[in-house]
Amino acid sequence: MKKHLLLLFVACQSCVAFAQNSKTPYMTKSLSGAGIKDVFVNTSGGSISVSGDASEQPRVEVYIQGNNGNGDISKEEIEKRLQNYELSVTVNGGEVHATAKNKHNFSNWRNSLSIGFKVYVPKQVNTNLETSGGSIHLDNLSGNEKFETSGGSLHVDKLTGTIKGETSGGSIHVSNSGSNINLETSGGSIEASNCNGSIHLETSGGSLRLTDLKGTINANTSGGSITASNIAGEFKTGTSGGSINLTQLACALDASTSGGSFHAQFNSVGKYVKVDVSGNVNISLPGKQGLNLDLRGDRVEANFASNFSGTKEREKIDGKLNGGGPTVEVRGNRINLDLN
Repeated sequence: MKKHLLLLFVACQSCVAFAQNSKTPYMTKSLSGAGIKDVFVNTSGGSISVSGDASEQPRVEVYIQGNNGNGDISKEEIEKRLQNYELSVTVNGGEVHATAKNKHNFSNWRNSLSIGFKVYVPKQVNTNLETSGGSIHLDNLSGNEKFETSGGSLHVDKLTGTIKGETSGGSIHVSNSGSNINLETSGGSIEASNCNGSIHLETSGGSLRLTDLKGTINANTSGGSITASNIAGEFKTGTSGGSINLTQLACALDASTSGGSFHAQFNSVGKYVKVDVSGNVNISLPGKQGLNLDLRGDRVEANFASNFSGTKEREKIDGKLNGGGPTVEVRGNRINLDLN
């Protein structure tokens, strides 16, 4: 049975209208019994939130505020301004479609609105979300999640499945998620923690802060610094201008920076290590692991006991540690190697 709701100023039996403020929904639509599998949300300026928290009743909440410096406005004023917008929520065949957009490219900022949606659904749900300026929040979902904002931040927690998100300028926060993560921002910072699987993170100018990641990880920034701790699997990272500081590594590593210093501390080395930086390098390797060493720079310093065989010169080290193993290749300015 098809269920439709048009949120256009009329309060239907399945909707509740409230006096509007920044913490109270303008209208609410129950989704109980609708068997929701897919959520589509598109708004021209507000934020979007989708949650699969089992403690919440399935529903769509619509939030409306003024965009002219006065966020909380009367319901009467909202309904007057809504004449310039198309606002709808429909439920049909397991799909929720929530849309808010201005009519005929209406651009009067003084009378414009910020229209946001909060959607509460079962955990097993796919999403397709887009806003031209607000933030996007997703949590407790398992499925294919695709989302995009032109300027707001992205917040992701407890998602499993395919996760693809983009923002043109906001920051990204992702935690407790997997297994296929692809998140990009054109200018904000990225924080990722306790994630696993195939992980791709990219920013054009912000910093990267990564903790407790496991899998195939590709994380890059065009200009910020990179900080990472407790990384396992295969890790490729780079920055065009910042420093790199990595600790508690148990992974293969490919790292580069063309403008900052580099520090890495390994608990264990994976299949390879490749470091290429223009600044100074400090690297700490496990002293009991078998490794092949290929270190070259303006000056290379290391203190070995009898467990090293090979060539040790002022500008290079080439040889085997503990009989050899994965290759550690380092290129930099001044390189300092110590064993832990």
